[in-house]
Amino acid sequence: MKFNQLLVLLVGGAFFLAMMSLYRMLEMTQGVKLPHSETPAGPEDNDLSRLKQQIDKLERLLSDNNRSVSLAYFLTAHSVKYILSKQNILYKGDEWDEQPLELILVPHSHNDPGWLKTFENYYQDQTKHILNNMLIKLTEDSRRKMIWAEISYFSKWWNNIDEQKREMVKRLVKAGQLELVTGGWVMADEANSHYFALLDQLIEGHQWIQRHLGVKPSSGWAVDPFGHSPSMAYLLKGAGLSNMVIQRAHYAVKKHFAQQQTLEFLWRQNWGVDITCHMMPFYSYDVPHTCGPNPAVCCQFDFHRLKGGRASCPWRIAPQPITEQNIKERALLLLDQYRQKSRLFRSPVLFVPLGDDFRFVESSEWDAQFGNYQALFDYFDQHPELHVKARFGTLSDYFGALHRRLNAAGTTLPTLRGDFFTYADRDDHYWSGYFTSRPFYKRLDRTLEATLRATEILFSLTLAEMRRFHGDDRLVADFPTSKHFQRLTAGRRNLALFQHHDAVTGTARDPVVVDYGTRLFRSILNLHQVLQSSAHWLLLSDKSQYHHDQSKPFMSLIVFNPTEQLRSSVVSVVVDSPGARVVDAETGRPMTTQISAVWAEPSRASTEHFQLDFVVELPPLSLVVYHVTKASVDSAHRAQYTFHRRGNPPAVQSEHFQVSSPEGPEADAPLSLSNKHVQIWSSPETGLLQVRPFKIKVQFLWYGTRTQTEKSGAYLFLPGDKGAQPYSSLDPPLVRVSRGPVFSDITSCFQHFSHTVRLLHLDGHAGRSLEISNTVDIRSEVNRELVMRLVSDVANSNRFYTDLNGFQMQQRRTLSKLPLQANFYPMSSAAFLQDAASRVSLLSAQSQAVASLRPGELEVVLDRRLQQDDNRGLGQGVTDNKLTASLYHLLLEDRRGGAQEVGGASVEHLSLLAHLISLSLSHPPMTMVTSSDSQVPKLHRFLPLRSSLPCDVHLLNLRTLEDSQVTPGNSMALLLHRKGFDCSSTPDVELQCTWSVHEEVEDNTHVIN
Repeated sequence: MKFNQLLVLLVGGAFFLAMMSLYRMLEMTQGVKLPHSETPAGPEDNDLSRLKQQIDKLERLLSDNNRSVSLAYFLTAHSVKYILSKQNILYKGDEWDEQPLELILVPHSHNDPGWLKTFENYYQDQTKHILNNMLIKLTEDSRRKMIWAEISYFSKWWNNIDEQKREMVKRLVKAGQLELVTGGWVMADEANSHYFALLDQLIEGHQWIQRHLGVKPSSGWAVDPFGHSPSMAYLLKGAGLSNMVIQRAHYAVKKHFAQQQTLEFLWRQNWGVDITCHMMPFYSYDVPHTCGPNPAVCCQFDFHRLKGGRASCPWRIAPQPITEQNIKERALLLLDQYRQKSRLFRSPVLFVPLGDDFRFVESSEWDAQFGNYQALFDYFDQHPELHVKARFGTLSDYFGALHRRLNAAGTTLPTLRGDFFTYADRDDHYWSGYFTSRPFYKRLDRTLEATLRATEILFSLTLAEMRRFHGDDRLVADFPTSKHFQRLTAGRRNLALFQHHDAVTGTARDPVVVDYGTRLFRSILNLHQVLQSSAHWLLLSDKSQYHHDQSKPFMSLIVFNPTEQLRSSVVSVVVDSPGARVVDAETGRPMTTQISAVWAEPSRASTEHFQLDFVVELPPLSLVVYHVTKASVDSAHRAQYTFHRRGNPPAVQSEHFQVSSPEGPEADAPLSLSNKHVQIWSSPETGLLQVRPFKIKVQFLWYGTRTQTEKSGAYLFLPGDKGAQPYSSLDPPLVRVSRGPVFSDITSCFQHFSHTVRLLHLDGHAGRSLEISNTVDIRSEVNRELVMRLVSDVANSNRFYTDLNGFQMQQRRTLSKLPLQANFYPMSSAAFLQDAASRVSLLSAQSQAVASLRPGELEVVLDRRLQQDDNRGLGQGVTDNKLTASLYHLLLEDRRGGAQEVGGASVEHLSLLAHLISLSLSHPPMTMVTSSDSQVPKLHRFLPLRSSLPCDVHLLNLRTLEDSQVTPGNSMALLLHRKGFDCSSTPDVELQCTWSVHEEVEDNTHVIN
């Protein structure tokens, strides 16, 4: 594949990595001119006093909770609608005399790749019929058009149609009747997804489109994700898109934007990259909420709801077929809605979607919608005194017309920085519950992501080495290249599928969640086969000895470092002997080891299995072989254990380890652990953390839900009036303290969770953070959510920072005038508190909800079990909880200096040390273990890089690209991300890498031939 055929990706550059919060992101002027004014409406980056006034105004609107009369939403039986001057958006009628209203009606069908049904069932029952009818109905009339977003479905349908139909599709695409928008594998969630997965699903979709249709998407379409992230906007811009449409933003934000005529804006990153964005003004993307402000009227023009059909209008006024007798009245009624809606925008070009979830399944709907609307459009054309030009169109048609009108008028769109979290659709119904729902699967998602990235890199290096070994483009005949590439492609697509906004969000029905989980787990297993086979070939000194039969062992233990940095790490494996020895297979050097118990129960150690941990120093992207052998019981350091339980000392069963249970005054002494960098204390009663000098404590709490009709569910977080309540249990927890040369930890075993704080005894920066892990089981609970809260003495006021998709940091403000649930935000990988002297960073291996409800506090929601539906369409609660692990690193840093400000909000980044720890947390060493064999061939470690990359440069991926036969091609995409970092927190230990102070990464996508 040639370079100019590749998806253009801008995954980095020297940039800032923080955004303004929702309530500080407006950069629009007051007193906006009328829509057709030629006065530019540029950004107000330096006018902080005006910006603050607007912030205060927005906060007042938010606290009004949808009770404003002048421009508000109100709840009807099924919707929320605009009202202005009590009923209508006023207009004179002559606004379009000079420039006619240009209406572009865009047919669409939103197809969820799993929600109430599985991906496969949706495809068989609905999607394939939609696409089959699309081919027929668009071909019948060249004026008809449609957009399509989900490439996962489109590619499956393509594989099942013949070549003649494929040529018909190509003609429709070339003629502009069918437009593929966004081009992602799915319409991705933008809160929980990590940017690796967001980008990977975008690459998968774009490459499929390029390979089969030879086009590139130019506009984004995100009408159903529950809030929107600037990270996604940046990735779309880097992928070559110029425009995008979004829908789900807080109703008060929409109201404010409508007042200011800023629903179309330039969405700007802090480093100056813009993309044109259109925000839909009303409640939903369905027909009743898209033609204008009155859903009862708009529903009358959803011709799928004609009398006698299966769908109807909840306002009890049915649509009427357009006839010669009623066309005038119908046309003027519809035009009135179009005109009202157009007054919310600065341009006379009006975008109106026509569609909903899984629309156009039946041939009759195509005929009803297109036939009746074409009659209305013809009527408009026959009456020029109405000053309206209407047609079917695509997003390219709309944005092309918009930019032409804006350029002709000399008008510029306003700019905006920030994100659109946390989303609320009405009242105090904030969608902050899905930030945590189904945490087991959120953790599994990140496990597959790490496995896929490691496999991509190692597989690509293997193919490159094979070509270098032969001196041409030939691969090794015995290596199962095609089979492995199929596994790799399936892994890409299953990870991509799970980024769907009803998958990683945890908002699908139980059988659908099981289907997603099965796909994720199967891909992890299959990718391990590719990893092991690739490692086998790379490590062999004599390549002729390679065999791909995975049932034949060839090594004892291989460790792959999937990061671009030299790293000191702890590798853990389970062995069957309390005595073991580990040596470097190449040098024979013994490794520092520790044998620990595998606890079958909190106080009963397994007699058959033992945990072996050893310290390794791994060069970047290296494969290193170790031999693990049985040895005498005294050959490895064994952990020593101390048990505590108030009032009821436990009976400990541990045959091979030294165990003690302090009594008397010693039992009341604080528990203490330390390494070269950190010292921690814990209460002997609870084992929960206390750290000095930062004075950090760990607490656990419960949230309940409301007692009224509307309660928390998969989407919504609606806590009870009492707020969070301290966790308590009838029995005191068992506290287990482990000490050893590789790590020491304190584990507290409560009824609903176990909590472990671990210190690694490692040199350098690797031992600077505390590892925190929780194993949660709330399956016995009813309508409760478990929270871990960190309490510190950091004077952060009401400000804290969370990451957006692991890509950038976003300032947040906790606002007391908003309901509690409004102050929870998504955390994909990091959150921190800071003041002038210190910073506390929580780095996470999974996505969860996070808040800082009081100064010095940071809390994350660990799991939620909810018995009821929250009336957002799912039709069930969240009761399929599992034993779920969560993993974090807590980093404590001193600071000096202040933060840079952009647009009135401070712009912050993680420190270099935090970036490196987060990298190690997200991408741990990959181990491959098999039984030993006396016939093992000679193996050499594999070292592809001479040195580490700079600390601030991350190897996001090394991805083998497909050729035209859907097999591995000769090209690879090298994706590098240069990260912004905070310079006020300089590590007190020397880093093992450098950083590029003045260098710039200009090209972020490269092809290796």
